[in-house]
Amino acid sequence: MITMSAETIVVLDFETSGISPDHGDRAIEIGAVMLRQGEVVDRFQSLMNPGVRVNSFIESYTGITNQMVESAPKADRVMRDFSRFIGDHPLVAHNASFDRRFLDAEFRRIGARRSQEFGCSMLTARRIYPDAPNHKLETLVRYRGLYTDGTFHRALADAEMTAHLWIKMTEDLCESYGFGEVSFALMCGLMKVSKSKVADYLCRCS
Repeated sequence: MITMSAETIVVLDFETSGISPDHGDRAIEIGAVMLRQGEVVDRFQSLMNPGVRVNSFIESYTGITNQMVESAPKADRVMRDFSRFIGDHPLVAHNASFDRRFLDAEFRRIGARRSQEFGCSMLTARRIYPDAPNHKLETLVRYRGLYTDGTFHRALADAEMTAHLWIKMTEDLCESYGFGEVSFALMCGLMKVSKSKVADYLCRCS
């Protein structure tokens, strides 16, 4: 019998004005879902105005226009609200290194600091689903037959799909390796082992 972890984790996604906060790029939308025992128990979503323009590629890619950003709440207000939302819960994102950089950069702007660990659903999926065509979120959602309303590259929709993927990966590990439940720590450990040592790691943990 599978028992979903009682741990509370927050799965998040940013839409941004570019690829690197080190080059002046900023977050323009944040979406997140709170998971507990395999269920979404809370959500957070907001466009945010960082005071920078969005280029035409980002407008086309995300559907987020400059007009939408200009009328959104200021970024510092959104990030203070988001800091309260996540509390000290562990975090998960798909391609977490990207979202982690933007979260840390936006937190620095408001004098906040992240202390919790970040799990990466993309790195974990590479260990659990090595035969997937690729490990983009959209591909994995279709590969595992997960629900989607067809919306991609908007923060809350991507966070929701990442959460469903995270749940599915824990279920698949339980079924394949006989775990009663799969903890956040086990998933984070899994994403750090080499692909050749995945089976050994999971057998040691079971």
